[in-house]
Amino acid sequence: MLIAIFSDIHANFDALKLVVKAYEQHDPPIDKYVCLGDVVGYGAEPNPCCEAVRELGATTVVGNHDAAVCGRMNYAYYYDAARNALDWHAKRLHEDHHEWLRSLPYREDFENLTFCHGSPVNMEDFEYVFNLQQANQLLSHWDDLNNVTFIGHSHLTKSFRLDPDEGAVEIFGPKLRFDEDKKYIVTVGSVGQPRDNDNRSCYGVYDTEERTFQFHRLDYDIREAARKIFESDLSSDFAKRLFFGI
Repeated sequence: MLIAIFSDIHANFDALKLVVKAYEQHDPPIDKYVCLGDVVGYGAEPNPCCEAVRELGATTVVGNHDAAVCGRMNYAYYYDAARNALDWHAKRLHEDHHEWLRSLPYREDFENLTFCHGSPVNMEDFEYVFNLQQANQLLSHWDDLNNVTFIGHSHLTKSFRLDPDEGAVEIFGPKLRFDEDKKYIVTVGSVGQPRDNDNRSCYGVYDTEERTFQFHRLDYDIREAARKIFESDLSSDFAKRLFFGI
């Protein structure tokens, strides 16, 4: 089985539509779609992005921006531009998309896999796992972890192998292989706002038989996505960072 896994679209429909097209043209065909959250936030097209993910029938978990927009968390402590973007999205998002976001779980499990937006511990807090210290903190939860936990949130492609004896070790793509006797945390990157110094859209495919995850990068029309932000009431910084992948 091939599982398409993607995250952090952030209302960037120009990026998402090309990722969806790439998945639909994947050979062999994709069997299952999983979205790790933050469909909304930052970008200019929250409604088309929600609609596209829902049309895929993707198993979707809630991200912090999703939770904020639909009223599931207090985001008063967010910095001004991010808070204003969430207010902007909340006012413009169709009610059926609000209801969908309110219905999303924090975690989904499938066979020996876990899907969540941030750390699999205290998931409502949306904690990050992008360095060795954070990864090592998960060792005390070894028995609660599946073989592979896929996360988003940081917009990075940081991934770690966990072992009770050697601790956490960072592992690198573009293709990851997983041993049955280890545990793994894989950050799948961002479709709509990469922050790993690569401005191309990032998405991935997990092969259940090979026990591998492959990162893919895809060019999209950044100028068009940025133009829509510039022409909205959103912060221009959200558009500028798209060009640099930061």
